[in-house]
Amino acid sequence: MKLKKLRPSSFFSPFCLHQELPFSIYGRGRVSASSADISAVVHFLFSRRLDTAEVRMCVSRCLRCVGISLVPMAMACMLSNLLLLFPGLSVHFLLEGHVTREATWATGLWGSGLLVLLGAKAFVQSSKTQGCWAFRSQMFCQMFYSVLCLLAAGFCCLVSATGLVQGPLCLYESGSGPTWGVPLRPSPDRDAGYLYNSSLWSGVCVEPRGVVQWNLVLFSVQALVSGLQVVLCGSNLLNSVLGLILGPGFGHNKVSPGSV
Repeated sequence: MKLKKLRPSSFFSPFCLHQELPFSIYGRGRVSASSADISAVVHFLFSRRLDTAEVRMCVSRCLRCVGISLVPMAMACMLSNLLLLFPGLSVHFLLEGHVTREATWATGLWGSGLLVLLGAKAFVQSSKTQGCWAFRSQMFCQMFYSVLCLLAAGFCCLVSATGLVQGPLCLYESGSGPTWGVPLRPSPDRDAGYLYNSSLWSGVCVEPRGVVQWNLVLFSVQALVSGLQVVLCGSNLLNSVLGLILGPGFGHNKVSPGSV
């Protein structure tokens, strides 16, 4: 029987391996096998190396897509946190310490910003890794980066949601005169909170002007974007685990009919 080197098909499509089989599996409706076929299979399984120059790996593509998607999200969080530090685009509130506490923690800068950018860079770079063992070692590193970014983005999302619910630090009129504080903080006599009562947005805080709407928009953006980062980093963690277990690619193996 003449052995024929065949092009990849969808025979191993669940595992996405772009490989060529050195023998014919389908022989006009029946399976033909011999000792030569078995030897060819064993040799193929234990000595065949993937030609990574021709392979577009599923895991690598996912890593690259996640890495590229995280970059604009990280920039949006950094910009939002920077604006939160300067309510009304004024510097003196920050210098005097009259900025909302959750904004001064700067989780959008170092959490969903710098740490996520570091992870995104690692994701894109690892997508170009060639070689089976080098790829698996990179997948192990990506698991670490994914967990790091997941925790950083999750913490930023939690802090942003807290700052959104608590309300801004501002100057307001109290019984003892103008006072700096958080007048819109949820209390038992205000069940719904200020988020559902727009009349409080401009009628409570005196300075900074428009600080309620300022914090409302920016904290909302930061919480939403960091939440999306959590989802992407979680999916990337699963993707890295699959890459570590299954190897560098899951491709299409095509097996064409061969002559017996």
